[in-house]
Amino acid sequence: MGKANNISGKLASLRERYFKYAFKKASLLNILSEAEVSEQVYNSNAIENSTLTFDETQKILQQIDLDRFISERELFETKNLSRVIGYLNSKAKEKELDIEMTLLLHKMLMSNINDKIAGRFRNDTEWVRVGNHIAVDPKQVYDSMEEMLIKYYSTAHLSIVKRIVFLHLTFEHIHPFVDGNGRIGRVINNYFLIREGYVPINIKFIDRALYYDAFSEFDSSGNTTIMEDIVGKALTNSYHKRLAYLEEKQIISLIEYARLKNTSHSNIINKAKRQSIEAFTEKGVWKIGA
Repeated sequence: MGKANNISGKLASLRERYFKYAFKKASLLNILSEAEVSEQVYNSNAIENSTLTFDETQKILQQIDLDRFISERELFETKNLSRVIGYLNSKAKEKELDIEMTLLLHKMLMSNINDKIAGRFRNDTEWVRVGNHIAVDPKQVYDSMEEMLIKYYSTAHLSIVKRIVFLHLTFEHIHPFVDGNGRIGRVINNYFLIREGYVPINIKFIDRALYYDAFSEFDSSGNTTIMEDIVGKALTNSYHKRLAYLEEKQIISLIEYARLKNTSHSNIINKAKRQSIEAFTEKGVWKIGA
């Protein structure tokens, strides 16, 4: 309980600073959001076993030819997810997320990949298994999704971390689609965060093992501890990055920061991973506003 209160207090403080310095800096924030798209696409696809590197993801989005052959599926996974992220960045402020919007996002994601399943939930005969977990009976998907959304909207008194975590874990437990569940689940996280005035998060491929542990924890015991830690740190990371730019700090690598502080790089990295200093990742590199 103490840890949860601590992260809630920290986020409240960061959010207050963010709103203070974000005033009249919409163009800077838009640039930061646009620059993050390739990172979000790379990490979300990599979690789902895409072979593309971050550099290759950037090249595809910039319409630059790659040095190797890739499958048509990986090409469309990259382009489609980028389109979905761009869409939600603007649409989330205009429209509440509901079943219809969820299906539209899925249709955009799966277009030209598998049009037969794009934009619809699993039908009565389409069962799916994720690891050892057998997802919800296809006949119960629609009702389960409605219950998930009602639960989210009716718990506004809880912290944003707890609400997003329970939503995400429940969505993946339901696994409403034949394919694309992980990507859409992470997209929905940011849809709600942006709509409620928070910054989007980027769950990193490097944290994939811990991320999967969070689902195992939830499926076996209903606990949300691991995912709360992941989402909480992802949110502080996102705020740290934006505040470093908004407050016009000198942005340096943690290697340089360790030299300035006359301490070991490993010690600083450990603090960054714990988010006990205002460090953030940008294109896979740990940085800080000094």
